[in-house]
Amino acid sequence: MSKLVLLAKKREKSGSILARNLRKIGRIPAVIYGRSGSSLSIELDAKEFSDNVKNITRSAIVTVDVDGQSYDAFVKDAQRNICDNSILHVDFYAVEKDTALRAKVHLLVQGNPIGVRDGGTLELPLHEIEVECLPEYLPERIVVDISGLKANQSIHVRDIALSENVKLISSGDQVVALVKFAKAVSAASEEEAAPESGVASEKK
Repeated sequence: MSKLVLLAKKREKSGSILARNLRKIGRIPAVIYGRSGSSLSIELDAKEFSDNVKNITRSAIVTVDVDGQSYDAFVKDAQRNICDNSILHVDFYAVEKDTALRAKVHLLVQGNPIGVRDGGTLELPLHEIEVECLPEYLPERIVVDISGLKANQSIHVRDIALSENVKLISSGDQVVALVKFAKAVSAASEEEAAPESGVASEKK
C-alpha cells in the first residue's frame, strides 16, 4: 500500500478566530509535533483529510507535504465537533527515519473458527498490540488467522508472527482470540425447573 500524501500550508498565525475562519472556507488547522518538542502550525484541506483518514489506522505513517517540504508523521489526534462530527483540529507526530519508535498496531482477525462452526462462541478481548521498530518497518495492521481455532482453544500475542525487524512490546500472555462453548444448564437449574419430589400435593 502506497503512503498517503496530504498537502498542507504553513500557518503564520494562530488563535480561535483564525481557526474558525479557516473552517468556514473548508480548511482545518493542524500542528506537526517533533520528538524534540518543536512544532509547526499548518492548515489542511478538510475534505481531503476527512476522505482519507477513514482508511488509515493509528500506526499508519502519512506524508504531510508543507509547501514542498515533506514530513513523515502519525495522525496523533483528530478533534471532532460533537454535533456534526466534522474535524476541528489535527495533531501530527513526526517520526525520524533512523530512529526506532513504539506504536500500537491494530489486529485484524480473519477466518471462521472451527469451534464457532461447532457451536462455540468467539471472544476477541484484544484489538491492538504495541511494537517497536524503525518507521519503515511499522505495519499499518497485523492480520491474525483464526480459522483453525477449535473449541476451548485460544490464540495469544506470543503466537503472532512478526517480521524480524519488529520487536514485540506487549505481553505475550495476552489473549487475542478464544472460542468457548455456551455454558450448559446446570444441574441445580434443572432441579429448580422440575417439580419437587417428596412434597405433599394435597392439603389435609
